Amino acid sequence: MKTIRNLKKRQGFTLVELLIVIIIIGILAGAMMMVAGSGTDRAEATKIISDLRTVKAASLMLYADNNAWPVAGTKANESLSSYMDRTLIDEYVIRRGDAGAGADSLFVGRIQVPRKGIMDALKKSAIDSGLYYGTDDWGPVNSPDQWPDPSANQSVWVLITR
Repeated sequence: MKTIRNLKKRQGFTLVELLIVIIIIGILAGAMMMVAGSGTDRAEATKIISDLRTVKAASLMLYADNNAWPVAGTKANESLSSYMDRTLIDEYVIRRGDAGAGADSLFVGRIQVPRKGIMDALKKSAIDSGLYYGTDDWGPVNSPDQWPDPSANQSVWVLITR
């Protein structure tokens, strides 16, 4: 009879039990936020690579139709709009390479990648995607196998033609 009465008295959780559960939920939520943050950067890097490939394909179609490459120094949305299936939100620019990246080469670049995490994700796929690295909007300075440690607000480029 005593055991039944003791079980009836206990109708809820103790403060310690509730605190332990809250702490465990907090730890799990923090771990999920860290994973979600790096996943967002990787997704943004994949979007940038996709946009660069879209501009490259539009440039090749322009060359096939007109026997001329896009004009260096123009924005991709302006000079290639009739060859692209969608308007790009970010600024992509067509540039000639410099002496280090090939002066006779034509590149398309994404100006000012906003976060270092995105540049880190781009660096990981630089060789596979053929990405070049730049410190400003004047074109690439490094080949895919010579990426330095990136920082935010730098540019990423892909080769259109040599």
